[in-house]
Amino acid sequence: MVQNYLPVLLFILVGLVIGVLPPFLGRLLAPSRPDEAKNSPYECGFEAFEDARMRFDVRYYLVAILFILFDLEIAFLFPWAIVVKDIGWFGFIAMMIFLLILVVGFVYEWVKGALEWE
Repeated sequence: MVQNYLPVLLFILVGLVIGVLPPFLGRLLAPSRPDEAKNSPYECGFEAFEDARMRFDVRYYLVAILFILFDLEIAFLFPWAIVVKDIGWFGFIAMMIFLLILVVGFVYEWVKGALEWE
């Protein structure tokens, strides 16, 4: 019975070793030379001029939602394109309904001006 789970346990062990060993070796072997510039929160050449927890415009979130929407659309289109001959007309019509819903959402966002950037 244990022999059936041996590959899984070995996979978990190798994953843990790969995930834990390099940071541990880096902390152990890396030279520690603290510097004021290294310990500062920003190393971009100038001091921070605003709080890191500032408010973002809602358009950033709308663009992110649109990205996720079309990313998921592509994720569903690839497997569908592979088996479109096997699933027949029912699968084709179901995917066209799915795409129609996504296009309606895209047109709604476009009409509302969510894609306009000032």
